[in-house]
Amino acid sequence: MKISTIKEELNSLAYHGRGIIIGKSPDGKKAVTAYFIMGRSVNSRNRVFVAEGDAMRTKAFDESKMVDPHLIIYYPVRVLGNKTIVTNGDQTDTIYKLMDKQMTFEQALRTREFEDDKPNFTPRISGIIRREGGDMNFAMSILKSAEGNDSSCERFTYAYSTPQAGRAKFIHTYNGDGEPLPSFEGEPKTLELPDLDIDSLTDLIWTNLNEDNKVSLFVRYIDIESGESDTRIVNKNV
Repeated sequence: MKISTIKEELNSLAYHGRGIIIGKSPDGKKAVTAYFIMGRSVNSRNRVFVAEGDAMRTKAFDESKMVDPHLIIYYPVRVLGNKTIVTNGDQTDTIYKLMDKQMTFEQALRTREFEDDKPNFTPRISGIIRREGGDMNFAMSILKSAEGNDSSCERFTYAYSTPQAGRAKFIHTYNGDGEPLPSFEGEPKTLELPDLDIDSLTDLIWTNLNEDNKVSLFVRYIDIESGESDTRIVNKNV
């Protein structure tokens, strides 16, 4: 299994699109998650992350330049009891509402598919962290078109029980730039999660995202025992 550093992985592509990182801190005490967005169009770049209680939403930086809020404005992060949901679209709300009705993460996502932004058909990527029994587990999902065929949806879920300390998994929407944009392929990537405080990790991720394309970054540390969390948000538009 290839294990990359955050710096190596983020510098491997100029355009990851949107990305989710989930892992366990080296001391085994914290669940760590990060979500970032990148953009090529004016509409995609015209966004900021805004905290809303323990949730987080996207917002237009300049409302006068917002052409189409469809697929742009949503809640990437919501918390449901001992579960933290992180996604790249409004499927956050789908997962939240259906899991609150006792459906599973995977069952909730079976009601959704990839985005309708032809010709890219951007994958929907989702993650969920669950604190339980003094430890954590997490899962990641990707819903994508079958080789750009919008009549066929491919669904993959990856579950991680008792994850290793000092390791994280990383999934993103695109395998680089292109016309149309090529979708992510394969399992979530394995990253070394360094022994850093939240400010240092936030800086590490933000610094190594492509300067031209990065838009916003969210990072959260969650104490596995207590559930207390610490959050950082960085926006290119300030």
